[in-house]
Amino acid sequence: MLRVTSPFFALVLSLILSTAALAQQPLQVTIDEGNLEPTPIAIPDFVENGSGDLYGADIAEVVRNDLASSALFTSIPQNAFIETITNIDLRPRFQDWRIIEADALLAGRVTQQPDGRLLVAFRLWDTRLEEQMLGLQFVTAPENWRRVAHKVADAVYERLTGETGYFDTRVVYVAEGTGPDGIPTRRLAIMDQDGANPSYLTDRSYMALLPNYSPSAQQIAYVSFIDGHATTYLYDLETGRQEALFATGTRGLAQVDANGQSLSARFSPDGQSLVVAIERQAGHDIHRFDLRSRQLTRLTDHPADDVEPSFSPEGDRIVFSSARGGGSQLYVMDANGGPAQRITYGEGRYTAPVWSPRGDLIAFVKQRGSQFALGVVRADGSGQERILYEGYFVDSPAWSPNGRVLLFTRGDRSSNGTQYAIWSIDLAGFNLRPAPIRGAASDPAWSPLID
Repeated sequence: MLRVTSPFFALVLSLILSTAALAQQPLQVTIDEGNLEPTPIAIPDFVENGSGDLYGADIAEVVRNDLASSALFTSIPQNAFIETITNIDLRPRFQDWRIIEADALLAGRVTQQPDGRLLVAFRLWDTRLEEQMLGLQFVTAPENWRRVAHKVADAVYERLTGETGYFDTRVVYVAEGTGPDGIPTRRLAIMDQDGANPSYLTDRSYMALLPNYSPSAQQIAYVSFIDGHATTYLYDLETGRQEALFATGTRGLAQVDANGQSLSARFSPDGQSLVVAIERQAGHDIHRFDLRSRQLTRLTDHPADDVEPSFSPEGDRIVFSSARGGGSQLYVMDANGGPAQRITYGEGRYTAPVWSPRGDLIAFVKQRGSQFALGVVRADGSGQERILYEGYFVDSPAWSPNGRVLLFTRGDRSSNGTQYAIWSIDLAGFNLRPAPIRGAASDPAWSPLID
């Protein structure tokens, strides 16, 4: 277990800024659509105090990669360094770092404690003002060194941008492949957000699709075809236990029609309920399922299909896709049901809406003819929608916990048909990059920050 030494992850050493530094505007990375120049930062390998595997170089490398992946920072190569950091408690020679154009310096240390745990400390310096901007330390078991590195990156990101980081997170997705008999397979898989520690959650004996994280990051809701029908399951990441919630025949706690489906379940922000599209009497409507009472409540009742619901961050509203207006568009209603407000009016089919963690935007997929697009629209429907990416195929957007980045399924033509992969793009429509996953993949879901 990761342990740290202050109330917020037991982080210690407070922010230190002199009055003069405040007057001279300390280093701040501005995040907006016009900010295309990454901030140069120097991150030497962390100093090691002790014997055995202390992971000083590994921790620094993960931090470099995390920050670089945001496209807001660029790491200065170590062979350009003039000063060698040997003691992070001494003030650096700031002129040496300004010469190589480092706006910020991150100096860290890993110390082996008598009980074998690692004490990881760092200081973040503004090289222009010659002031410390942040100092923190973590205590952890050696096997958790990667998580500490992600937490360091999150802390640096937050201090320099003013926004919460997203590096100490995980991504669950669908790994697509082919079984020994040549039949396509869809398995749930999970990895750290940077691609490390990948593993499978389900086997090849049945299809698994459309995973979504709980707010605690301990459970995943997904759609299973274990009995030949689309059935919503809960997967407990700690125990590996799986539970059918809505199903046909004798499976599940809440029954649907004999040939019905339950699709696209998403958790409420408090984790106490799910909102899901369930097929009853030849049509899909939005339902809410209370995980404590196990009661299913119908929220919409319309001849058109109402599908793909997603809660607002406050849990008071739900966005969903519906053809009730003559074509698939996005609607918002109260979390307890009632009248729905249409928020999109553009040409094409609007699907896969997901509410941003910030509450201001809703991501969606739009299809016009054979062209797909990933876009965002204000939650109240005002203003113009903004398209972030257009391509041959787009599906299943998923927000980072800070609402700054979107993962999505991208399909590209190939000689063997459509090849599916997971890509990411930032909210400004820049920094398009493939997720570090081997093989075909789809249906990403991003965890909250991990406690």
